[in-house]
Amino acid sequence: MTEPFARSARSTVGIEWELMLADGETGDLVPRAPEVLDALGEDAALERYTITQELLTNTIELTSGIGDTVAAAVDDIGDAIAAVRTATDPRGIELLCAGSHPFAQWYNQEVTDKTRYHSLIERTQWWGRNMMIWGIHVHVGVEDVAKVFPIINALTVYLPHLQALSASSPFWAGERTGYASNRALVFQQLPTAGLPWPLPDWAAFEHYLDDMISTGVMEDATEVRWDIRPAPRWGTIEVRACDGMSTLPELAAVAAFVQVMVEHFSRVLDAGGELTGIQPWFVRENKWRAARYGLDARVIVDREGTQVPVRDHLAATLDEVAEIAVELKCAREFAGLERILAGGASYARQLLVAEAAGGDLREVVHHLIREFRAGPTLREHLASLSVGG
Repeated sequence: MTEPFARSARSTVGIEWELMLADGETGDLVPRAPEVLDALGEDAALERYTITQELLTNTIELTSGIGDTVAAAVDDIGDAIAAVRTATDPRGIELLCAGSHPFAQWYNQEVTDKTRYHSLIERTQWWGRNMMIWGIHVHVGVEDVAKVFPIINALTVYLPHLQALSASSPFWAGERTGYASNRALVFQQLPTAGLPWPLPDWAAFEHYLDDMISTGVMEDATEVRWDIRPAPRWGTIEVRACDGMSTLPELAAVAAFVQVMVEHFSRVLDAGGELTGIQPWFVRENKWRAARYGLDARVIVDREGTQVPVRDHLAATLDEVAEIAVELKCAREFAGLERILAGGASYARQLLVAEAAGGDLREVVHHLIREFRAGPTLREHLASLSVGG
């Protein structure tokens, strides 16, 4: 089959952010996305952003317009949040984001009434019902379809870096999992999800689609749910590996990293260079290590099996591509990556709050709500828990 890849301006950016809706008092998830969207009505129809439902009725997804810069896409997301709050604040609904809700149970959640969602649950059963996960998707425009799979394959080396930076799901259904990103291992249970196949070119991808569609595995390319995938409709590479970011500045930082790395690899190809990946078994191992250990993981960075702390490899990579961030006008957002390295990712902050609260995971939810609103800092929250105890 032939799968056209849309024309897209090089290194443009789009962002999708999945958000939870929670009761402001209890922290419980609430199935009120239809109500929120009804309240917003047609007000957002002419905006650059969109606000839509997702698999569960406790979730809304914010999508930016196509931005020449990360700042433009993030501004769209900020505008969307402001719009949503006009509906949620009067109703006592809070917004928050993490890869998982610390204590919610799947059997208390409602599936959005759409045929494709019910079909997904019917097919995937227990795993599908357990998809209480939230993430971000970052799209970057690629102007030449011949570049798509070389860049995707090169990006898989940095998949654990992205997972570690964004890891925010250390709890699942009220239990501490021992993982920084439990979401990463849950999501890959769905058919066609998980790591991308190391395909050499677009023709191989079209052959893959032909095989999968002809055997009934999927209906079309939109059902490819890889951690990093092509988005033919938009002419982009879409990075889907990340847990939901807990704050807008962290979202901006990770989006900048994705944009810069795609542009970096594109320039290597322009110069006649070859992009090299690592063995698929190393990619798989790296994914598990990042999910388990987050920013404390040691990752395999070359075909020889060299292993280094992900923090060190990230720091070296950021230095290497910093000038590209300046040229793409995302240096400010890119600098946020160093703040994540210094202060820790969301999973670490959640664990600190849980420990200070004596294991009370409702306090973790309130921490996430405060973070999302840019309210009290982690230090202030920990201090208040100490006083309360």
